[in-house]
Amino acid sequence: MSAADATTTPPEPRDGPPGPTEPPTDPSLSRWQAVWRQLPLLLILVVLWVFLWDHVDVLTVTTGVLLAILVTRFLYLPPVLLSGRFNPWRGLLLGVRMIIDVVIASIQVAGRAIWPTWQPLNAIIAVQLLTRSDLITTLTAEAITVVPGTVVVDIDRERGLLYVHTLGTRTQADLDKAREHVLIVEERIVLAMGTREQAAAVRRARRARRDAEKGGEA
Repeated sequence: MSAADATTTPPEPRDGPPGPTEPPTDPSLSRWQAVWRQLPLLLILVVLWVFLWDHVDVLTVTTGVLLAILVTRFLYLPPVLLSGRFNPWRGLLLGVRMIIDVVIASIQVAGRAIWPTWQPLNAIIAVQLLTRSDLITTLTAEAITVVPGTVVVDIDRERGLLYVHTLGTRTQADLDKAREHVLIVEERIVLAMGTREQAAAVRRARRARRDAEKGGEA
């Protein structure tokens, strides 16, 4: 049985945060700072509420604001704290690369589907993310799933693991390439909208991967 025939064994839990770590979220955020970081999410929820009613008046907007506050404060979900940072250039590159990845993957999957001699070998791999942000994890999972040929089947939020089903993983090199692609997508998202600490962490990880590749080639 080849390496691509079985599910990749996830890393064992370790003492302390697993994998590459990032500076912890500052627990000293004041109430107003937390509200400011969640303001875009509140606005999105209010807009969705208005769209549902298809009518804009004082009552609709007021109830939308109250419901948005209730949803973000009292439902059993971790608070979604936005970084307060967005890089327009990185955001544009993220969108363009997503379009390119979807087009290329669609052509590859379509070609494999109609190729008479192609026999699929697939795998589910565990990928250790570099960040612990719920927002970054969710966006990375969505970005991976929207590309044909890969789909996130499970998320281990505590350890920052994505379990990804991938097509065409016949060799260990294919598995490594699939895992590298997930980390690159996470890096693009972090550089576009992550915190400065997260961006610095993914840049360090990228340099470490490149140094490791150069060392292996030498």
